[in-house]
Amino acid sequence: MNQKNYVVVGGSHGIGLSIVKRLVAGGAAVTAIARTSDHLTGLSGVTAIEMDVLKDEIHADQLPESIDGLAYCPGSINLLPIRALTPEAMIADFQLNVVGAVKCLQASLRAMKAAEASTMVMFSSVAVSQGLPMHASVAASKGAVEGLTRSFAAELAPKIRVNCVAPSLTDTPLAARLLSSESKRHAMAERHPLKRIGTPDDIAAIAEFLLTNSSSWITGQVIGVDGGMATLRV
Repeated sequence: MNQKNYVVVGGSHGIGLSIVKRLVAGGAAVTAIARTSDHLTGLSGVTAIEMDVLKDEIHADQLPESIDGLAYCPGSINLLPIRALTPEAMIADFQLNVVGAVKCLQASLRAMKAAEASTMVMFSSVAVSQGLPMHASVAASKGAVEGLTRSFAAELAPKIRVNCVAPSLTDTPLAARLLSSESKRHAMAERHPLKRIGTPDDIAAIAEFLLTNSSSWITGQVIGVDGGMATLRV
């Protein structure tokens, strides 16, 4: 069996790093693109490329000739009241969550089409469906990601599948300021029907499923991994 090749953007921390670890544990080769590569040092099967996908050009010759899956993991948690929203902050969220994903897909597309079958996974947020206060900017940009998911899936079928994962709050460096004390962690856990905060591996597990042939009849979907927050009232 030929070794699978994956590209994980934002693969040096949090959910992205957990995805990288799961893929290489399964025998795949992973190209991890991130602004830093310190947490990738020593991981067998990983090629690290240090770059900022918003500022730097991604060239196809930097990537594998055949790509079986692409995960776009960068994200933001800019929680602001309406009075504090600025065009600059909203544009920054949109650039990171939406424009960056488009750039990475464009750079990877030829190699994804060269694979026997390929797949892309992006990340939304439970805030898109739940209307959480202070989440206007992130919900707007992540809502656009859900729109991209369906549009990409329609345009690239049947060769390339595209799906999206919508987590709730996950214990990553990005969420550190929201989980900076035991009282905050307890309060956040209590908001979820399953009474705990998500871990990076909770999210990486479903991303790995969507990146592999185990999900070969799934495309255009937004899948909630949120401790029940989006659907349950208990």
